[in-house]
Amino acid sequence: MPNRATSSRPVLLSVSVALAALVIAAVFALFIGAEAPASAQGAAGAYRAPRAADGHPDLSGIWQAVNTAHWNLEDHAAKAGPVATLGALGAVPAGIGVVDGGAIPYQPWALKQRDENAAHVVERDPAIKCYLPGVPRATYMPFPFQIVQGAEHILLAYEFAAASRTLYVNGRDESPLDTWMGWSNARWDGETLVVDVKGFNDQTWFDAAGNFHSEQLHLVERYTRTGPDHLLYEATIEDPKVFTRPWTVRMPLYRRVDVNAQLLEFKCVEFAEELMYGHLTKRSAQ
Repeated sequence: MPNRATSSRPVLLSVSVALAALVIAAVFALFIGAEAPASAQGAAGAYRAPRAADGHPDLSGIWQAVNTAHWNLEDHAAKAGPVATLGALGAVPAGIGVVDGGAIPYQPWALKQRDENAAHVVERDPAIKCYLPGVPRATYMPFPFQIVQGAEHILLAYEFAAASRTLYVNGRDESPLDTWMGWSNARWDGETLVVDVKGFNDQTWFDAAGNFHSEQLHLVERYTRTGPDHLLYEATIEDPKVFTRPWTVRMPLYRRVDVNAQLLEFKCVEFAEELMYGHLTKRSAQ
Protein backbone atom coordinates (compact mmCIF):
# COMPACT_ATOMS: atom_id res chain seq x y z
CA MET A 1 0.00 0.00 0.00
CA PRO A 2 1.45 3.43 -0.89
CA ASN A 3 2.56 5.69 1.96
CA ARG A 4 -0.22 8.28 2.34
CA ALA A 5 2.17 11.04 3.51
CA THR A 6 4.48 10.36 0.56
CA SER A 7 1.66 10.39 -1.98
CA SER A 8 0.34 13.73 -0.74
CA ARG A 9 3.64 15.55 -1.30
CA PRO A 10 3.10 16.21 -5.03
CA VAL A 11 -0.32 17.69 -4.27
CA LEU A 12 1.08 19.97 -1.58
CA LEU A 13 3.90 20.99 -3.91
CA SER A 14 1.42 21.83 -6.68
CA VAL A 15 -0.68 23.93 -4.30
CA SER A 16 2.42 25.80 -3.09
CA VAL A 17 3.50 26.54 -6.65
CA ALA A 18 0.02 27.76 -7.54
CA LEU A 19 -0.12 30.08 -4.50
CA ALA A 20 3.31 31.45 -5.31
CA ALA A 21 2.21 32.14 -8.87
CA LEU A 22 -0.88 33.97 -7.63
CA VAL A 23 1.21 36.12 -5.27
CA ILE A 24 3.65 37.00 -8.08
CA ALA A 25 0.76 37.82 -10.39
CA ALA A 26 -0.84 40.06 -7.76
CA VAL A 27 2.40 41.93 -7.12
CA PHE A 28 2.94 42.35 -10.86
CA ALA A 29 -0.61 43.66 -11.27
CA LEU A 30 -0.08 46.20 -8.50
CA PHE A 31 3.18 47.32 -10.12
CA ILE A 32 1.51 47.74 -13.50
CA GLY A 33 -1.41 49.56 -11.89
CA ALA A 34 0.94 51.97 -10.15
CA GLU A 35 2.69 52.70 -13.43
CA ALA A 36 -0.54 53.17 -15.42
CA PRO A 37 -1.22 56.82 -14.50
CA ALA A 38 2.29 57.87 -15.53
CA SER A 39 1.89 55.99 -18.81
CA ALA A 40 -1.50 57.59 -19.36
CA GLN A 41 -0.05 61.01 -18.67
CA GLY A 42 2.74 60.31 -21.13
CA ALA A 43 0.21 59.30 -23.77
CA ALA A 44 -1.78 62.49 -23.17
CA GLY A 45 1.38 64.58 -23.36
CA ALA A 46 2.26 62.96 -26.68
CA TYR A 47 -1.20 63.56 -28.19
CA ARG A 48 -1.11 65.24 -31.57
CA ALA A 49 -4.32 67.08 -32.36
CA PRO A 50 -5.95 67.12 -35.79
CA ARG A 51 -4.68 70.04 -37.84
CA ALA A 52 -6.53 73.10 -39.06
CA ALA A 53 -6.07 74.36 -42.62
CA ASP A 54 -3.00 76.38 -41.56
CA GLY A 55 -1.30 73.33 -40.04
CA HIS A 56 -1.79 74.31 -36.40
CA PRO A 57 -3.77 72.20 -33.87
CA ASP A 58 -7.51 72.45 -34.45
CA LEU A 59 -9.20 73.75 -31.28
CA SER A 60 -12.57 74.33 -32.92
CA GLY A 61 -15.64 73.08 -31.12
CA ILE A 62 -18.00 73.70 -28.23
CA TRP A 63 -16.30 73.26 -24.86
CA GLN A 64 -17.34 73.41 -21.22
CA ALA A 65 -15.73 73.12 -17.79
CA VAL A 66 -17.18 70.54 -15.42
CA ASN A 67 -16.09 71.77 -12.00
CA THR A 68 -17.04 74.25 -9.28
CA ALA A 69 -14.53 76.98 -10.15
CA HIS A 70 -17.37 79.36 -11.01
CA TRP A 71 -18.48 79.26 -7.37
CA ASN A 72 -14.97 79.38 -5.87
CA LEU A 73 -11.52 78.88 -7.39
CA GLU A 74 -10.15 77.60 -4.09
CA ASP A 75 -11.06 74.46 -2.11
CA HIS A 76 -14.47 74.92 -0.51
CA ALA A 77 -17.15 73.00 1.36
CA ALA A 78 -20.80 72.99 0.38
CA LYS A 79 -22.81 75.77 1.97
CA ALA A 80 -26.11 77.57 1.74
CA GLY A 81 -26.41 79.98 -1.15
CA PRO A 82 -26.90 83.74 -0.85
CA VAL A 83 -30.65 83.48 -1.62
CA ALA A 84 -32.29 81.41 1.12
CA THR A 85 -35.60 80.98 -0.69
CA LEU A 86 -33.87 78.86 -3.37
CA GLY A 87 -33.11 76.21 -0.77
CA ALA A 88 -30.99 73.23 -1.79
CA LEU A 89 -31.02 74.15 -5.48
CA GLY A 90 -29.48 77.51 -4.66
CA ALA A 91 -26.74 76.07 -2.46
CA VAL A 92 -23.03 76.21 -3.33
CA PRO A 93 -21.65 72.73 -4.16
CA ALA A 94 -18.41 71.54 -2.56
CA GLY A 95 -15.38 71.67 -4.80
CA ILE A 96 -11.68 70.97 -5.16
CA GLY A 97 -9.73 74.10 -6.01
CA VAL A 98 -8.07 74.75 -9.36
CA VAL A 99 -5.38 77.13 -8.05
CA ASP A 100 -1.81 75.82 -8.15
CA GLY A 101 -0.60 75.73 -4.55
CA GLY A 102 -4.15 75.92 -3.17
CA ALA A 103 -4.49 79.56 -2.10
CA ILE A 104 -4.65 82.81 -4.05
CA PRO A 105 -1.68 84.99 -2.93
CA TYR A 106 -3.51 88.15 -1.92
CA GLN A 107 -1.90 91.20 -0.39
CA PRO A 108 -3.28 91.70 3.16
CA TRP A 109 -5.60 94.58 2.24
CA ALA A 110 -6.91 92.67 -0.79
CA LEU A 111 -7.67 89.55 1.24
CA LYS A 112 -9.87 91.67 3.52
CA GLN A 113 -11.57 93.09 0.43
CA ARG A 114 -12.18 89.58 -0.92
CA ASP A 115 -13.81 88.51 2.35
CA GLU A 116 -15.98 91.62 2.35
CA ASN A 117 -17.02 90.89 -1.25
CA ALA A 118 -17.95 87.32 -0.25
CA ALA A 119 -20.24 88.67 2.46
CA HIS A 120 -22.11 90.83 -0.08
CA VAL A 121 -22.25 88.61 -3.17
CA VAL A 122 -25.77 89.50 -4.26
CA GLU A 123 -25.06 93.21 -4.17
CA ARG A 124 -21.55 93.10 -5.63
CA ASP A 125 -20.99 90.15 -7.98
CA PRO A 126 -20.94 91.74 -11.46
CA ALA A 127 -22.17 88.54 -13.14
CA ILE A 128 -25.43 88.69 -11.15
CA LYS A 129 -26.10 91.99 -12.92
CA CYS A 130 -25.40 90.35 -16.30
CA TYR A 131 -22.19 92.26 -16.86
CA LEU A 132 -19.72 90.59 -19.18
CA PRO A 133 -18.05 87.86 -17.09
CA GLY A 134 -14.42 88.72 -17.84
CA VAL A 135 -11.45 86.41 -18.29
CA PRO A 136 -10.76 83.77 -17.14
CA ARG A 137 -14.21 83.46 -15.48
CA ALA A 138 -16.03 83.16 -18.82
CA THR A 139 -14.15 79.90 -19.44
CA TYR A 140 -15.46 78.01 -16.42
CA MET A 141 -18.94 79.40 -15.86
CA PRO A 142 -21.65 76.69 -16.02
CA PHE A 143 -22.27 77.59 -19.67
CA PRO A 144 -20.54 76.31 -22.83
CA PHE A 145 -18.41 78.39 -25.15
CA GLN A 146 -17.35 77.90 -28.75
CA ILE A 147 -13.98 78.27 -30.46
CA VAL A 148 -14.11 79.23 -34.14
CA GLN A 149 -10.57 79.06 -35.48
CA GLY A 150 -9.01 80.93 -38.34
CA ALA A 151 -5.40 81.48 -39.34
CA GLU A 152 -5.19 85.13 -38.24
CA HIS A 153 -8.17 85.48 -35.93
CA ILE A 154 -9.78 83.07 -33.46
CA LEU A 155 -13.25 83.79 -32.10
CA LEU A 156 -14.32 82.69 -28.63
CA ALA A 157 -18.07 82.97 -28.26
CA TYR A 158 -19.61 82.43 -24.82
CA GLU A 159 -23.22 81.54 -24.11
CA PHE A 160 -23.41 83.68 -20.95
CA ALA A 161 -24.50 87.23 -21.80
CA ALA A 162 -23.59 86.60 -25.48
CA ALA A 163 -20.01 87.55 -24.57
CA SER A 164 -17.21 87.12 -27.10
CA ARG A 165 -13.50 87.69 -27.66
CA THR A 166 -11.32 87.93 -30.73
CA LEU A 167 -7.81 86.49 -30.42
CA TYR A 168 -5.36 88.19 -32.77
CA VAL A 169 -2.86 85.55 -33.88
CA ASN A 170 0.64 87.06 -33.91
CA GLY A 171 -0.98 90.37 -33.01
CA ARG A 172 1.00 93.15 -31.35
CA ASP A 173 -1.63 95.86 -30.91
CA GLU A 174 -2.80 97.02 -27.52
CA SER A 175 -6.32 97.75 -26.37
CA PRO A 176 -7.45 101.32 -27.12
CA LEU A 177 -9.37 101.31 -23.81
CA ASP A 178 -9.91 99.05 -20.80
CA THR A 179 -12.81 96.59 -21.10
CA TRP A 180 -14.44 93.65 -19.31
CA MET A 181 -12.96 91.00 -21.64
CA GLY A 182 -9.58 92.61 -22.27
CA TRP A 183 -7.49 92.56 -25.46
CA SER A 184 -6.10 89.20 -26.59
CA ASN A 185 -2.97 88.63 -28.69
CA ALA A 186 -2.20 84.98 -29.44
CA ARG A 187 0.65 82.85 -30.74
CA TRP A 188 1.27 79.16 -31.27
CA ASP A 189 3.84 77.29 -29.18
CA GLY A 190 3.88 73.82 -30.70
CA GLU A 191 0.64 72.09 -29.70
CA THR A 192 -0.40 74.98 -27.43
CA LEU A 193 -2.20 78.22 -28.17
CA VAL A 194 -0.75 80.93 -25.90
CA VAL A 195 -2.88 84.04 -25.37
CA ASP A 196 -1.61 87.25 -23.78
CA VAL A 197 -4.51 89.28 -22.39
CA LYS A 198 -4.30 92.87 -21.15
CA GLY A 199 -6.46 95.99 -21.19
CA PHE A 200 -8.93 95.05 -18.44
CA ASN A 201 -11.12 97.26 -16.30
CA ASP A 202 -11.73 96.31 -12.67
CA GLN A 203 -15.40 95.46 -13.08
CA THR A 204 -15.24 91.66 -13.11
CA TRP A 205 -14.62 88.93 -10.53
CA PHE A 206 -12.89 85.57 -10.90
CA ASP A 207 -15.77 83.65 -9.27
CA ALA A 208 -18.83 83.97 -7.04
CA ALA A 209 -16.73 83.92 -3.85
CA GLY A 210 -15.57 87.53 -4.12
CA ASN A 211 -12.16 86.86 -5.69
CA PHE A 212 -11.30 89.99 -7.62
CA HIS A 213 -8.61 91.96 -9.46
CA SER A 214 -7.73 95.52 -10.42
CA GLU A 215 -7.29 97.27 -13.76
CA GLN A 216 -3.67 96.05 -13.72
CA LEU A 217 -4.73 92.46 -14.42
CA HIS A 218 -2.55 90.62 -16.94
CA LEU A 219 -3.29 87.06 -18.07
CA VAL A 220 -1.38 84.46 -20.04
CA GLU A 221 -3.71 81.66 -21.14
CA ARG A 222 -2.69 78.30 -22.60
CA TYR A 223 -5.04 76.02 -24.56
CA THR A 224 -3.73 72.51 -25.32
CA ARG A 225 -5.59 69.56 -26.86
CA THR A 226 -4.91 66.46 -24.73
CA GLY A 227 -7.32 64.12 -26.49
CA PRO A 228 -10.10 64.03 -29.09
CA ASP A 229 -12.62 65.54 -26.68
CA HIS A 230 -10.40 67.14 -24.02
CA LEU A 231 -8.66 70.48 -23.79
CA LEU A 232 -6.28 71.57 -21.02
CA TYR A 233 -6.84 75.18 -19.96
CA GLU A 234 -4.25 77.11 -17.94
CA ALA A 235 -4.23 80.77 -16.99
CA THR A 236 -1.39 82.56 -15.20
CA ILE A 237 -2.68 85.66 -13.42
CA GLU A 238 -0.62 88.70 -12.57
CA ASP A 239 -1.82 91.85 -10.83
CA PRO A 240 0.82 93.65 -8.72
CA LYS A 241 -1.82 95.93 -7.23
CA VAL A 242 -3.73 93.00 -5.65
CA PHE A 243 -1.49 89.90 -5.45
CA THR A 244 1.97 89.25 -4.02
CA ARG A 245 3.05 87.13 -7.00
CA PRO A 246 1.68 85.58 -10.21
CA TRP A 247 -0.50 82.48 -9.76
CA THR A 248 -2.05 79.88 -12.04
CA VAL A 249 -5.37 78.09 -12.45
CA ARG A 250 -5.52 74.82 -14.38
CA MET A 251 -8.44 72.61 -15.45
CA PRO A 252 -9.65 70.29 -18.20
CA LEU A 253 -12.36 71.39 -20.62
CA TYR A 254 -14.68 68.88 -22.25
CA ARG A 255 -16.07 68.90 -25.76
CA ARG A 256 -19.87 68.98 -25.95
CA VAL A 257 -20.67 65.95 -28.05
CA ASP A 258 -24.46 66.13 -27.72
CA VAL A 259 -26.49 65.64 -30.87
CA ASN A 260 -27.00 69.11 -32.40
CA ALA A 261 -24.72 70.72 -29.80
CA GLN A 262 -24.77 74.50 -30.18
CA LEU A 263 -24.69 77.71 -28.21
CA LEU A 264 -28.15 78.92 -27.26
CA GLU A 265 -29.28 82.39 -26.25
CA PHE A 266 -28.73 83.56 -22.71
CA LYS A 267 -29.26 87.30 -23.03
CA CYS A 268 -29.56 87.92 -19.33
CA VAL A 269 -30.20 91.67 -19.15
CA GLU A 270 -33.94 91.12 -18.79
CA PHE A 271 -33.29 88.69 -15.92
CA ALA A 272 -31.39 91.35 -13.98
CA GLU A 273 -33.59 94.38 -14.64
CA GLU A 274 -35.74 93.99 -11.53
CA LEU A 275 -32.67 93.45 -9.36
CA MET A 276 -30.94 96.55 -10.70
CA TYR A 277 -33.78 98.94 -11.46
CA GLY A 278 -36.80 97.60 -9.57
CA HIS A 279 -36.46 100.29 -6.93
CA LEU A 280 -37.01 102.93 -9.63
CA THR A 281 -40.34 101.62 -10.88
CA LYS A 282 -43.61 103.08 -9.70
CA ARG A 283 -45.46 100.80 -7.37
CA SER A 284 -49.20 100.81 -6.94
CA ALA A 285 -50.57 101.95 -3.61
CA GLN A 286 -50.93 99.14 -1.14
